Amino acid sequence: MKQLIIILTIVMSVPLAAQDKNKKEVFTVSGNCAMCQKRIEKAAIEVKGVKYASWDIPSKELTIIMDERKCNLDDVKKAIAHAGHDTEPYTAADDSYNSLPPCCLYRDPESIKMEHHK
Repeated sequence: MKQLIIILTIVMSVPLAAQDKNKKEVFTVSGNCAMCQKRIEKAAIEVKGVKYASWDIPSKELTIIMDERKCNLDDVKKAIAHAGHDTEPYTAADDSYNSLPPCCLYRDPESIKMEHHK
């Protein structure tokens, strides 16, 4: 009987442990418009292990769901900075940032006044 209880405990705990692999994270990413949104989401989703990415334009918050066994938050933030968008603590390299369309140059306060394309 004791062995049956141990076996049942092990069998029951395996599915619970498997459910913990996905983690939701929300963090700020600099950007201006729908073009930025597409670029940010694409950079995040291309990181192996990221299953969902959605950047909210007004709040500048990116919500991701990732498999922590395949990637970590720093991997995602570095990929986004490489695409030209600042995250805390990673700043996009000048060449990546300067290659963005003029309306996406979020460090320039005047860029928010430009026409933003979708």
